[in-house]
Amino acid sequence: MKLEFTEMGEGPALVLLHGLFGARQNFGAVQKALAAEGRRVVALDLRNHGASPHTTGMAYPDMAADVAETLAAAGAWPAAVLGHSMGGKVAMALALSRPEGVSRLIVADIAPVTYPAPLFAEYLQAMRAMPLAPGLTRREADAAMSLAVPEPALRAFLLQNLVFPGEAPRWRIGLGEIAAAIPEIAGWPALPGRYDGPTLVLAGGHSPYIRPEHHALFRALFPAAHFESIAAGHWLHAENPQAFLVAVKAFLAE
Repeated sequence: MKLEFTEMGEGPALVLLHGLFGARQNFGAVQKALAAEGRRVVALDLRNHGASPHTTGMAYPDMAADVAETLAAAGAWPAAVLGHSMGGKVAMALALSRPEGVSRLIVADIAPVTYPAPLFAEYLQAMRAMPLAPGLTRREADAAMSLAVPEPALRAFLLQNLVFPGEAPRWRIGLGEIAAAIPEIAGWPALPGRYDGPTLVLAGGHSPYIRPEHHALFRALFPAAHFESIAAGHWLHAENPQAFLVAVKAFLAE
């Protein structure tokens, strides 16, 4: 499946893959900064997200195949690949299945393990319960989700997927498809092979997603893995973009 994307700059290709409930524009400032370093930076909307098509199933090998097909059609293959959260799992699956197409790998705050799914399901329930009546305003939508999602920044992140084309609002994200695929998204399949290329595993220092016991799992699949952390939570590229860019630029320049 071909995905929607935006690109900036010229030079060696670098691909950005967002996390669950995200979209390519989440990397806007990062994309611009990295493009200024002499790279062609391509930010994708993964399936069921952003402007990309909706479809059933979100197995990581299938999403990796979407990325490979899209990049090949765009002439951006091979490429360095950076993925955050769910996008990091897609990036790892791509590197394992198509190592010849991944020149460098950056995995941002996610490990090749299965995570508990209830939190994701809670967000989905709140989004699907939203009464999308004509005339609904963004402020009313924010208020409707405030009990289920009390953090304003997280609520705003989720509500970026609510669009208002005319009078009737709609979710542009594939809520039904994502809800059905939560076990796949939270999980990690037993993939064959390994990726021997340069790999940066970049953790948010205040995030629980990458733990010391995960390092051995990374090294089994990515023997050249190098581990760093920055002062941030799970959304490290948004919470501490300066430190994020310093780490990414240094790795890409090696």
